[in-house]
Amino acid sequence: MASITKRGEGQWQAKVRKRGYPVQSKTFSTKAMAATWARNVESEMERGVFLSTSIAETTTLNELVDRYLKEVAPTKKSEADIRVRGKLLKNKLGDRILATITPLTIKEYRDERLESVKGDTVRKELSLLGRILKLAQREWDIYLPRGNPVDSVAMPAKGKGRDRRLKPGEEQLLLQAAREYGGLIEDLILVALETGARRGEIANLRWDSIDFKKRTAILWETKNSDDREVPLSTRAMEVIKRQPRHINGQVFPIRGDSITKAFARVCKLAKLEDLRFHDLRHEATSRLFEKGFETMEVSAITGHKDLAMLKRYTHLKAEDLAKRLS
Repeated sequence: MASITKRGEGQWQAKVRKRGYPVQSKTFSTKAMAATWARNVESEMERGVFLSTSIAETTTLNELVDRYLKEVAPTKKSEADIRVRGKLLKNKLGDRILATITPLTIKEYRDERLESVKGDTVRKELSLLGRILKLAQREWDIYLPRGNPVDSVAMPAKGKGRDRRLKPGEEQLLLQAAREYGGLIEDLILVALETGARRGEIANLRWDSIDFKKRTAILWETKNSDDREVPLSTRAMEVIKRQPRHINGQVFPIRGDSITKAFARVCKLAKLEDLRFHDLRHEATSRLFEKGFETMEVSAITGHKDLAMLKRYTHLKAEDLAKRLS
């Protein structure tokens, strides 16, 4: 049963009561609009298809992102990156009521961001927003009247994968600068070049994961959520053996973000441009191919699940390939 009540000048409240449903109410600027809304709600209730939009109409994206950062982000390995992107989404769209976020809203956000950052960055931001809205619908019982607006928007094209490799002489410059900088960074660089391990995998490496007889190390909870056993070269073993034992069990007692900062400073000291710590993984993977390892062997060492993605790491040096030609 619907009722329409005048609440003030230009304020008409429609209220629908039906057994089996919570009371639904909404205020409009005209009586006709209120009556139309009430009829639609009643009709949907009669057909058993009614879904309340009240939460979506009273919740801001700020509130939704905050909940995601509190409940979900801490369970993710990429928590730090999620928090950065979540903060950005809040700054740009946080004040928007969920029910008012349309595909056009997302397109405008996408186009504005593309004016200042690369497409891959925008893809990651939109992907996070899409996951948050999807979770709101599936797990938090928030009905979005237009569905997930991110699903209706074209993502920016994927950028070309990085193919930065160390040029002749750069490894020596990098290691010399790391030695001057001090701390663990020189040994971290060497392990990265010898194993192809990711930054976080190296930072999480533990003494009890290393088998000195087999010359292997188990990397726990990798990016792909699988444990991986990797072989250790003679050079990698030397680096690991010279590390002092730390009370927390880590071989390298350092955080991932600290590795990134130290590496950036070392590159600046060495005057090396456009080089990131993750590029060492690319370099190590390419070197494995140059040594004659097969694709599946390299995959087992590096942990790449997608063999198509692994191909972009195989930027083999022409002069090394030439040596294998008759």
